[in-house]
Amino acid sequence: MQNNEEINRLKTLVQSLVDEAKKQGASGVEAGLSIDNGLSVSARLGEVETIEYHCDQGLGVSVYFGQRKGSASSNDLTPESLSETVKAACTIARYASEDPYSGLPDPQLMANDFPDLSLNHPWALETEEAIDLAVACEDAARGFDPRINNSEGATINSHQGIRVLGNSLGFLQGYRSSRHSISCSVLAGDDQQMQRDYWYSVARNPQDLENPVKVGERAAQRTVRRLGGRSLSTRQCPVIFSAEMASGLIGSLISAINGGNLYRKSSFLLDALNTQILPDFAHIFENPFLPGGLGSANYDGEGVRTLQRDIVKDGILQSYVLSSYSARKLGLQSTGNAGGVHNLIVEPGNHDLNGLLIQMDTGLLVTELMGQGVNMVTGDYSRGASGFWVEQGEIQYPVEEITIAGNLKDIFKHIVAIGNDVDCRGNIRSGSILIEEMAVAGE
Repeated sequence: MQNNEEINRLKTLVQSLVDEAKKQGASGVEAGLSIDNGLSVSARLGEVETIEYHCDQGLGVSVYFGQRKGSASSNDLTPESLSETVKAACTIARYASEDPYSGLPDPQLMANDFPDLSLNHPWALETEEAIDLAVACEDAARGFDPRINNSEGATINSHQGIRVLGNSLGFLQGYRSSRHSISCSVLAGDDQQMQRDYWYSVARNPQDLENPVKVGERAAQRTVRRLGGRSLSTRQCPVIFSAEMASGLIGSLISAINGGNLYRKSSFLLDALNTQILPDFAHIFENPFLPGGLGSANYDGEGVRTLQRDIVKDGILQSYVLSSYSARKLGLQSTGNAGGVHNLIVEPGNHDLNGLLIQMDTGLLVTELMGQGVNMVTGDYSRGASGFWVEQGEIQYPVEEITIAGNLKDIFKHIVAIGNDVDCRGNIRSGSILIEEMAVAGE
């Protein structure tokens, strides 16, 4: 009951922003408000390093005078501040240039169904308990192997928040959500070199988190296996992006079909709708309604209803990723993606990572990528990488100080297989991805 009372209080504040802007002459108004609370504890070398309590709040309002837009924000929720924020947005709008594509979303597209998506799972975590968990996590990592000789620490995070969104079309909704995580990063050394790696677990429900000891052990295992890393000679070879890296590769695809990049003509997938961009076995879809999903939402950042829909089916691009503004610029309709995608799922294949290694036979397994070498306009892709060299389906030795390169159009079309080792720790869920061939630059 208390939960509903707090959300109703914040809804009243948002409605007052909308009403005040209309009173000041705005023809359209959109207002949002958020409050976040949390605890973050980190331990290093068996000692508490930081204890942080978070309490953040903020509001934003956008107003339209015809097709002139003004926006303002504040972290002060007092009535005086609310009034000043609205006044500032209205002043900006009056002086702004007209933009024929600006305005509130299409009223027909506003969300009107709000099932419980199981997004809020409070963790009654006391500071002492959080310290114990962080220390146990790091102890497990440091005790895993004698070559683990230093640590960047282990961290326990627990956050809860409320989001409320309203506009002058009559939309006014709010919800609570939570997010908890455990992470650990350690260093290992031998006579030749030093390596570091990490592992983490994240979930809305604390019961879905990996055991802290397991997180520490996984971080240590990943660190130790990198010892003895060497470079490769320059070559062309098959490449597997591990599941953690595959989501970034798919993220580049989503950026290329994002409305903002499309209307600016800064995408290598311009005019690619209804064309083959992936192999015919590839299926990528969005499911905003997964209970407890990190990307689950009944509506997007504008209040437009989210949709369970195909992005790529049989390798063919079915839809772009559009907000109301980018949709209008392209002469299309919003896809409910203001603020991004919601639980993007790459349909898994039949093999786990070991199965993909056997299928690849000889090639490179990439487990870490560095740098931002992705050109969205041309699709050229070049990034620093490390991982493992594979022969006869088995890992032979760790690899570092190499660069992998290609063009994303070719990379996507030459996907050979997608693993079922799906990484569910983010908004994009993908297994490992096997690419037929890429350029690898080394010594």
